Amino acid sequence: MSNNPTAPVNTASVPTSHVLSGDEGLAQGQSPTWPVVLFDLDGTLANSIELIIDSYQYAFRAVSGREVTRAEALSWIGQTLPTTFTREDPAGAAELERIYREYNHEHMAEIVGYPGVPDLLRSLAAAGAAVGVVTSKRRTSMDITMELAGVTGLAEPLVALEDTARHKPNPDPLFEAMKRLNVQPDKVVYVGDAVWDVLSAQAAGVSAIAVTWGAGVPTDLRAVHPDAICTTIAELRAALLR
Repeated sequence: MSNNPTAPVNTASVPTSHVLSGDEGLAQGQSPTWPVVLFDLDGTLANSIELIIDSYQYAFRAVSGREVTRAEALSWIGQTLPTTFTREDPAGAAELERIYREYNHEHMAEIVGYPGVPDLLRSLAAAGAAVGVVTSKRRTSMDITMELAGVTGLAEPLVALEDTARHKPNPDPLFEAMKRLNVQPDKVVYVGDAVWDVLSAQAAGVSAIAVTWGAGVPTDLRAVHPDAICTTIAELRAALLR
């Protein structure tokens, strides 16, 4: 596993030798490194980052005329929309969220999955791991995103925005997931693409794996010291299965 990640990659561009498919992706005589594997959704299981950036840019342009840079939008991914909009524009937060959600919903068909992810989830289940999703999205959006990414039925949609009062980087979403699964932190790993995911995992006392094909900037991810950083699905598979 590499501890020196390169620039963020989309797994669609990863050489095919790095993407497992079909029977090749199923665990054969392997066991999970952690009995419980929890995943972030956007930028980790679902290739939705470009839509999120577009939605932020559209909302700010429509409400206040502000031009949001790509770097700004990327840095917000992983936090809730109310958190971001209230911080960036307290007076316009409600309207920003409304416009964002309208635009995002109208364009959700743009979301796709990452090649190799469904087979990885099948492999984890075949190896006996409990697999779930913990996200800052609303549950309705979570369900649609999982369907579009091809992971519905492969990971339990455990925790969404409505399920906790506090959100990433606060540990409460992961605490709620562990409560629902009746597991202790030492049995759990959280996989995500954003600094907020790593910080939430660390606050909850669970292991943290950062992936680089989503929103996170590798240097920023390294700075918060996750247990591992994976630049390909194959590296993530090697971290999660042994």
